[in-house]
Amino acid sequence: MKRVTVWYDGDCPLCHREIALMRRLDRRGAIDFVDVAGAGTCPLDRAALLARFHAREGEEPIVSGAAAFAAMWRAIPLLRPLGEVARHPAVLSLLERAYIHFLHVRPHLQRWLRRREARA
Repeated sequence: MKRVTVWYDGDCPLCHREIALMRRLDRRGAIDFVDVAGAGTCPLDRAALLARFHAREGEEPIVSGAAAFAAMWRAIPLLRPLGEVARHPAVLSLLERAYIHFLHVRPHLQRWLRRREARA
């Protein structure tokens, strides 16, 4: 199985929660998680890495959005079937549209989570 590198926004409360879950599910340690909001290395423009989720399987090209999630899922046995199904262009297209919709609501969800965490 190929090692996967995932670049994520560690300052995003949504991303932080999701990556925490993925770390727990990645029992084999097949994924390298790189926080690009911190001191992590950036193979692309930092702003581009912060705007969309990015991943790379082995030495394959870096992918973003739904394709990046699918790459990460394939490295986690529990989620691997979903990642494999996402290889189908029609499925990946649907997932990408959902991801783009999520990107539009992400700032609102981030503000909500930050307010919630501030009250806790």
